[in-house]
Amino acid sequence: MNDPAALVCDFVNTYDVESGADTIPSPAALAAWLAGRGLAAPSDTATADDLALAVALRETLREALRRNHAPRNRDAHGRGDARDRDDLHGVRDADAPGGPGGPGGPADDDVPGDGRSGPPSRVLAGLPLRVVLTAGEPALEPVAEGTPAGLARIAAAVMAAHAAGMWSRLKVCTESTCQWAFVDSSKNRSRSWCSMRVCGNRTKTRAYRARRQAETGSRHLRAGFPDTV
Repeated sequence: MNDPAALVCDFVNTYDVESGADTIPSPAALAAWLAGRGLAAPSDTATADDLALAVALRETLREALRRNHAPRNRDAHGRGDARDRDDLHGVRDADAPGGPGGPGGPADDDVPGDGRSGPPSRVLAGLPLRVVLTAGEPALEPVAEGTPAGLARIAAAVMAAHAAGMWSRLKVCTESTCQWAFVDSSKNRSRSWCSMRVCGNRTKTRAYRARRQAETGSRHLRAGFPDTV
């Protein structure tokens, strides 16, 4: 998959929050998923530790994409402000020996989420990347081999999406029962749901019912305590 933004979304969506279906429930399934996208060799195998790292990376990215709904200032190229850089500091620090992800670095606070994500620097420290100078342009390549290299290529895709000005467009659906990752292609980057017809209507209907219930309760309260002079 050559599109880094699409790759990040595809990886996050290996777990369907609404149905509970997991595309990579086992080490073998993880190895097959990576090989199917050209991120690892068909002969590569995965371990239970590889799977745990993949799940932590996936849920850490889901939480980062959730934060992309916050309003931010953009430059002429669509790149964000310092908060974008804060979201991505873990990828850079994972390569820095003195950074939070490296030896002697301070521990990060846990990232809020569903309990399976982790501190970005700590997760990404297990997927080290190095800068290589190719005939075309500088690129990030995995230090490790096999399945860890495939996961590190997903981390590299995060940085590639940011360099292309696409990181801030990567989001997860704000409908809590969905959280499907998508690329916000709207002009003002204000899209909240993966589908307005499904999740948007679901959210709006729930909000409408909550308002009606609150209004009904308020009327009943006033009827029970009439105004007195």
